[in-house]
Amino acid sequence: MKTLTIFTPTYNRAYCLGQCYESLLNQTSKDFVWLIIDDGSTDNTKNLVESWMRKKHISIQYHYQNNQGMHGGHNSAYTLIKTPLNVCIDSDDYMPEEAVEKIISCWPKIKNNRNIAGIVGLDADKYGNIIGTKLPYGLTECTLSKLYHLHGIKGDKKLVYKTEIIKQFQSYPIFEGEKFVPLGTLYLLIDQHYSLKILNEILCIVEYLPDGSSLNILKQYRLNPKGFLYSREVAIKYGIKFGQKFKNSIHYISSKIQLKDFSFLWRSPNLLLTYFAMIPGIILYFYIRIKTFREIK
Repeated sequence: MKTLTIFTPTYNRAYCLGQCYESLLNQTSKDFVWLIIDDGSTDNTKNLVESWMRKKHISIQYHYQNNQGMHGGHNSAYTLIKTPLNVCIDSDDYMPEEAVEKIISCWPKIKNNRNIAGIVGLDADKYGNIIGTKLPYGLTECTLSKLYHLHGIKGDKKLVYKTEIIKQFQSYPIFEGEKFVPLGTLYLLIDQHYSLKILNEILCIVEYLPDGSSLNILKQYRLNPKGFLYSREVAIKYGIKFGQKFKNSIHYISSKIQLKDFSFLWRSPNLLLTYFAMIPGIILYFYIRIKTFREIK
């Protein structure tokens, strides 16, 4: 059995998926399976992937499902993965040629450590510039939330998880009519029990395309209030700094108002904090509506 599953949720991304494929062909270690979760694509993704599978240059597993959104793709991947380690590489991203080798070389160091959920590495742009900041030198392991909120790191980072750990946690909820739940919600839940091994190496080259969720976040807020509400409730409960909890309380109120659910007035994950966040939350609600007015009518 392979050691690593690289999974890629994709929706109508046949035009850029080949870049990821080429990067996997060039890996110095082939100790991986590429799992493609086709989230209801209507382009030629299926035919393209099947042509690669026939060539048998790398091990590829293809799974088609009705469109559920990015988090639904992750749910399916975690159900299907059988290797000890897994990492998500988005359809518009790719891996430097030594990335898999670096992950595999780290595996023996964490394999038998029951306190470690996986590895946290670096993302970079196509010019080799680190996204945000590097991880703290001298620190060998830490939770993701402490890295961001106590050590002050910035920017997206690449997460490699032990599959047995991921399977211990509840799947992302699927809300009818919505297609997005912030992925960090699961990572925060894992942080309550496990740390990550720090690997200050570039594992992924990222590109934020115009149709990606990162560049359409206000629209995502508007279209997926239940998904964001769920993530805010988790963040308020498990946040490690006051500012983090207060910010999520503001978003919590905004999502509640959008859903016309005013129960936050007497019930919330932190009632006192919710009262202090009331006015900023109302302002955020109207700000999102104004900014997305032309896109969503």
